[in-house]
Amino acid sequence: MQGTRHKASLGRYFEDFAVGDVYEHFPGRTITEADNIQFSLLTMNQHPMHCDHAFAAKSEFGKPLVNSGLTLAIVLGMTVADVSGKAIANLGWKEIQLVAPVHPGDTVYAESEVLEKRTSQSRPTQGIVTVRTTGKKADGTVFMTFVRSALVPMRGHGVEDKL
Repeated sequence: MQGTRHKASLGRYFEDFAVGDVYEHFPGRTITEADNIQFSLLTMNQHPMHCDHAFAAKSEFGKPLVNSGLTLAIVLGMTVADVSGKAIANLGWKEIQLVAPVHPGDTVYAESEVLEKRTSQSRPTQGIVTVRTTGKKADGTVFMTFVRSALVPMRGHGVEDKL
């Protein structure tokens, strides 16, 4: 007996987005101390709040903070499977808000709401999708929000359609 073949797919085509839809991204990610130190070193961020426990213990937080660039990168990465896996390009991020601290050991999750979609004026086989992404800790605390726009192909016009 022969089964059906299923091809894996990443992301959505322009037609698959609807204003008001919310994507709950999965899985979440527990951010480790090693993640924080390595990212800080990689990006040359030497702020002691990310790598010096004695320094951080004297701060109002009482312990190290996760580098906000790392939290942004992780939350953004969580959205790719739902929002930009088929995208031709990210067009920009705006309104990045850091509203609560994240510490090593915190598990983070994300969700994205479709705010707007429109056909590209200069590229008739593509459209622009804008979403608001919210990062939440496991206890439900919102720690980050941002708005992102991506250029997304219409069905039949993506890179994987040419494979």
